[in-house]
Amino acid sequence: MSFPTIAVIREEKNPPDARVPLTPPQVAELRNRGIDIVVQPSTGRTFKDHEYADLGVPVVEDISDRELLLGVKEVPVDKLISNKTYCFFAHVAKEQPYNQKLMRAFLEKGITHIDYEYLTDDKGKRLIAFGYWAGMVGAHNAIWTYAQRTGLFKLPRLNTLHDYAAAKEVYAKLDLPPLRIVLTGTGRVGKGAARVLEDIGLEMVSPADFLAGKGKAVFTQLRVQDYAKHPNGQPVNKQHFYQHSEEYQSAFGPYAKVADVFVNGIFWDGKAPAFFTKAEMNTEDFNIKVIGDVTCDIAPAASVPSTLFASTIANPVFGYDPETGDIVAPHSDHAVDVMSIDNLPSELPRDASAAFGATFIEQILPEFESESSDILRRASVTEAGQLGPDFQYLREYAGLK
Repeated sequence: MSFPTIAVIREEKNPPDARVPLTPPQVAELRNRGIDIVVQPSTGRTFKDHEYADLGVPVVEDISDRELLLGVKEVPVDKLISNKTYCFFAHVAKEQPYNQKLMRAFLEKGITHIDYEYLTDDKGKRLIAFGYWAGMVGAHNAIWTYAQRTGLFKLPRLNTLHDYAAAKEVYAKLDLPPLRIVLTGTGRVGKGAARVLEDIGLEMVSPADFLAGKGKAVFTQLRVQDYAKHPNGQPVNKQHFYQHSEEYQSAFGPYAKVADVFVNGIFWDGKAPAFFTKAEMNTEDFNIKVIGDVTCDIAPAASVPSTLFASTIANPVFGYDPETGDIVAPHSDHAVDVMSIDNLPSELPRDASAAFGATFIEQILPEFESESSDILRRASVTEAGQLGPDFQYLREYAGLK
């Protein structure tokens, strides 16, 4: 079986996303290998059209002859081309209400949709993601928000810098004030966040030392065993937690009393307890002033109850008033600042795109040459306008009887 004809499509979701699934050198490499791939023009990408064209890549508006269309974020319903195979992050598999029309359009238009989020190996481990970069940007933005709130130091936004190498030059000149940051999650997001916190000059300490107040500018990284507890007192087993998270309670309270900043980098399954409640945020001993919610599940179905909506790169922070539960101006004395951007890697689009594209070429693209791919099957939300075998639970959400 030969490779399908491919197009890198223009990102048309609003707000716009600057990332690409494949960079200009990567597309050029594929063409040199004999793969028929073109790029749709766009004024919003971090890589300009001429960067593709200068490497001999055709930049064409009409992609109706392409078989496989590669993007990053959701494609607007009116831009979907019938009977095509798409790859992008659709955010439909958790029955997200805001994308129900998109889900139903896949069926109505006979589309095969392969969701990057569900490209996994036979053990269920994700093969490709932007999570590492989301964690990096989320941690940076949380510290930037604290700087904006307090005026104690200055830090530029990542989207004003060329790449992460430029950010590290900035970090090397920082003189941080006393600062305590609690980070949750040890997966891709958590690893990316921890990298930035260390690069920026924070010392990593154990949860026990963090709670004891040791160190000046420090962070601690919490595992499931640190932020969750079982009501019967049994030791927290990570695998049991993942399978039965609804049985557990939050053990995060002590950290909320001593942390200045909270960076949330977990995967939340919708059943696990929230880290804290709105009522707990409205107590005198709740010390957190900045929340960088990389997870960005929207309340009330969320691990952070103050994440009322996704903020944007243009307007990254809103204030949450714990007393009233209302949104207020950022940096208000009585408010908690919330940074909940849902497309964080778009602030480091060149680095993030290059890493994503390299993984796609190495681990995913070869699957399209196979007669039958379990990897693609597991990620196919729809197949030619029918629900994929692993997504039959979406029948009601998709409008099927």
